[in-house]
Amino acid sequence: MNTPRFVHLRLHSEYSVADGIVRIDEAVTHAAADGMPALALTDAGNLFGMVKFYRCAREAGVKPLIGADCWVQNAVDRDKPSRILLLVGSRAGYLRLCELLSRAWLTNQHRSRAEIDKAWLSDGGTDGLIALSGACGGDIGQALAADNDPAAEKLAREWAALFPNRFYLELQRAGHPQTETLVARTVQLATRLKLPVVATHPVQFVAADDFKAHEARVCISQGYVLGDQRRPRHFTPEQYFKTQDEMAALFADIPQALQNAVEIARRCNLTIELGKSRLPEFPTPEGVTIDPYLHRLSVEGLQGRLDRLYPDPAAREENAARYRERLEFEIRTIVQMGFAGYFLI
Repeated sequence: MNTPRFVHLRLHSEYSVADGIVRIDEAVTHAAADGMPALALTDAGNLFGMVKFYRCAREAGVKPLIGADCWVQNAVDRDKPSRILLLVGSRAGYLRLCELLSRAWLTNQHRSRAEIDKAWLSDGGTDGLIALSGACGGDIGQALAADNDPAAEKLAREWAALFPNRFYLELQRAGHPQTETLVARTVQLATRLKLPVVATHPVQFVAADDFKAHEARVCISQGYVLGDQRRPRHFTPEQYFKTQDEMAALFADIPQALQNAVEIARRCNLTIELGKSRLPEFPTPEGVTIDPYLHRLSVEGLQGRLDRLYPDPAAREENAARYRERLEFEIRTIVQMGFAGYFLI
């Protein structure tokens, strides 16, 4: 097998409802056909496609890399968040990413975006996660684009401290304005701070011909008409699934950035056991196991229901027997199937 030269670490699938049209099976097929040993799924703020992607990639002999393209809250201006790409390096990292995304969706939404507060990373740690700077969408890239090198350096040091030996400055050449200027400044920053760089490509659609279909999807999400010349254009025709040859040619002048993409793929190792239900532990009173506890709560619940249905004691007693018989049958079935914890939850 030839030595891999590049691995895609950025991919928005159809589960990135606002801006992705990549079908998971098509992406995996393209990766396998190109000889890529691994492929990442990094949808916008969610892990909804993870199980389907994991299964599909394993079946195709491609190592599945799991991550998310996350919004980071801007405390100064909530309408101008930045991005950070978080990749799962281990099971601990997967659990931490789930925690961060859940907290963002539940407690910190803004304009339908689930935003991570940077302070959460300090409070709860980042073990098992690898962070990529977000290129032009990250706060470092935004500072560099604004000619604010001191701010960019300060931010880079902060992110590197949050992700020790697990933070990479991201380089992209996807056809956006001022790309080469930003790449040059990012490399200079990396050299000054002795931080690694990594080449990524923001894949939004599989084939180059899919660009118009992708733009239609974006317009639907943003409420624009495709022919509106004034609508914002955040994507380019270059954001298709490029091959290793194409990426190697694109970053021939920065080979270390390509090598680091492969190295990150090696560092990401998450094993998921599929097809087996895993229920959380349900707390029970001391000395009481879950099966008799379910039985007790069910009997108490039935009695309360009977009291409401049949206020007259005689009518209640007349109907109680058949309800209790049915309840006992259902409890036995639940216990035999091992689902007692599920019903308590």
